[in-house]
Amino acid sequence: MAIIKPFKALRPHNEYAAQVASRPYDVLNSEEARKEANDNLLSFLHVTKSEIDLPPDIDIHSDAVYQKAKENLHHLIDRHVLFFEDEPCYYIYELAWKGRTQTGLVCVSSVADYVNDVIKKHEYTRPEKELDRINHMRTIKAQTGNVFLACKDIKELNDVFDHWKKHNNAEYYFSANDGVTHSIWVVNSVATIDVITNLFKDKVPVTYIADGHHRAASAAKVSEALPESDEAKYFLTTIFPANQLAILDYNRVVKDLNGLSNEDFLQKLNEAFIVVQEDGAVAPKE
Repeated sequence: MAIIKPFKALRPHNEYAAQVASRPYDVLNSEEARKEANDNLLSFLHVTKSEIDLPPDIDIHSDAVYQKAKENLHHLIDRHVLFFEDEPCYYIYELAWKGRTQTGLVCVSSVADYVNDVIKKHEYTRPEKELDRINHMRTIKAQTGNVFLACKDIKELNDVFDHWKKHNNAEYYFSANDGVTHSIWVVNSVATIDVITNLFKDKVPVTYIADGHHRAASAAKVSEALPESDEAKYFLTTIFPANQLAILDYNRVVKDLNGLSNEDFLQKLNEAFIVVQEDGAVAPKE
């Protein structure tokens, strides 16, 4: 059964949340991140993609980049932009976009569950991408990459979400530039925390990685290298019950598939399929 725990988050004070919030490190290249964090010294991209604060020709996997990430993280703490939670908490996280919402639980999940396949994977990982996040975590001594997990529907968990949201104010509420509205509630009641923990222990046999295979693999390898660290036995996750999720239309071409360029890859597809260009993402058809 799935093992999760509350944790003492390092999080922004409410007035800084919208400025600190950033997209994941792996959906932007260095130049895109540099533009996105332009004129925003509080953006968390200064920690997750710290090469943006170094010369453009820097090796993004060099020690200087990881040391800059550490410096930038401590700068946010020293300036009281970020603070540590006093007690372990869970966090209810809701995203709203184009008329629909989805609600999940921010927690830490067991590395042992990852190793023992209680946390299910569907992708292979690349060693060089793992090493990047391993070096990042070990240098700054923090996990900055949230892993997106899914689990089966649990009525009682959705009831907990609904009850807590009804009776408590959101700690954070803001809309990002991409139109997504983010709301987060801090679950600091010991009784409610115990209910959530036991729901997973009793009713969730497995969870599934929806996004973040490299972040999870890296956390597991850092844990293996730090056997005496209790903190390293868990990694940061957000878990969404299946009924909260929707599969959106989404298409992409891999930039480098066994050395093929995009054009060569499309040519290979043309040899076996009819390939037609569309203006946007195409929904699957039966």
